[in-house]
Amino acid sequence: MALHKGPQQHRKRATPINPFYGEANPVVGMTETPPTHRLPDGPLAPTTAYQLVHDELMLDGNSRLNLATFVTTWMEPQAGVLMEQCRDKNMIDKDEYPRTAELERRCVAMLADLWHAPDPSTAVGCSTTGSSEACMLAGMALKRRWAKRNADRYPGSARPNLVMGINVQVCWEKFCNFWEVEARQVPMDGDRFHLDPQAAAELCDENTIGVVGILGSTFDGSYEPVKELCAALDALQERTGLDIPVHVDGASGGMVAPFLDPDLEWDFRLPRVASINTSGHKYGLVYPGVGWALWRDSEALPEELVFRVNYLGGDMPTFALNFSRPGAQVVAQYYTFLRLGRDGYRAVQQSTRDVATSLAERIGELGDFRLLTRGEQLPVFALTTTDEVTAYDVFDVSRRLRESGWLVPAYTFPANREDLSVLRIVCRNGFSHDLADLFLDDLTRLLPQLRRQPHPLTRDKAAATGFHH
Repeated sequence: MALHKGPQQHRKRATPINPFYGEANPVVGMTETPPTHRLPDGPLAPTTAYQLVHDELMLDGNSRLNLATFVTTWMEPQAGVLMEQCRDKNMIDKDEYPRTAELERRCVAMLADLWHAPDPSTAVGCSTTGSSEACMLAGMALKRRWAKRNADRYPGSARPNLVMGINVQVCWEKFCNFWEVEARQVPMDGDRFHLDPQAAAELCDENTIGVVGILGSTFDGSYEPVKELCAALDALQERTGLDIPVHVDGASGGMVAPFLDPDLEWDFRLPRVASINTSGHKYGLVYPGVGWALWRDSEALPEELVFRVNYLGGDMPTFALNFSRPGAQVVAQYYTFLRLGRDGYRAVQQSTRDVATSLAERIGELGDFRLLTRGEQLPVFALTTTDEVTAYDVFDVSRRLRESGWLVPAYTFPANREDLSVLRIVCRNGFSHDLADLFLDDLTRLLPQLRRQPHPLTRDKAAATGFHH
């Protein structure tokens, strides 16, 4: 969550509220607008308060045109009705809302089956507020399992470490910071933009709590080679005896690969994979925020991390960083599972991938851009300008597309490819072939103007885009 500072001084305005916003007597008591950075002295009529908030939100971008976010921006009206009916249900209060709790349990069972858990009935899982919380929980389980194995040395001189590619989502860096774990990151190298299995294995030692594999890198949409990673760790165990578990961050790919790449082995089919997370609110096709964390079995999730409370009634085990949260998103996830089934998910994700690969190919044909990925794994692709383009850069493209309402992030890659600046386009359900045509039309229309620039104009790269990892 972003940190915010308050204003230095509240700005008072004598301009009255638009009289049309009022009720009954629209003029009385409306000599000035209410304060925005302190509580008003008195109440407003509901229609007045609504209109003031509504008008300010009109300045937000159009979420459907946001090609930076992975988060779902469209659901069916029926899902919205269900969420409205469940918005007042507290997910933590499972004794009071047993059917909502049952729908959560069913979702966990469905995911365990989808991800080939050896015995779906013994797999353990829970819903979360998103993949960030799910990753924190998975990391905590890895650390606690390591600590139990090393009880004779921890918490003495031993310092736990977690191995990952430098392309991981920022939640993993947060985990390492908050839980005092050393982050050992495999840098990018040349045209390899994610983790190298052998390099990851070489970073492991007796204090390694696990290795994170990313099924769908946010930098370029590519899958990390989880099967090859597990093989490298198998070889490491044969040489050294070190048994290092793997967590798969399937925030996006966990809901794409099972349907479009069913023969790809990345999940619980690999014995070394101890846990998996995904974002229901990404390619799980649910509004934010809901995520899921699953463990192969109860052995992979230490019992002492599970809490039981009875002051809400009942005695339901929970594993979470927060407490109260709405049950609406969990209900929406179950609705979507029922609504689509395997064939429906396959059709939706295939359509999204088709849009991504088609749009990537057509952008590549413009001649100004070099594609780093083509949307053939996640429906996401990254591109940069060719060496021949000197009049503008990707930050100029991002800035100019924003003028037409399109939000396309431009950013630099991390070590060792800080020299590479890219645009990334995320295709989601709702971003249709028609919208892709409109996007391509706007991009094509901009190119002659960009080519006439004397040099790239966006000097402040941080201000060029609101995106960051």
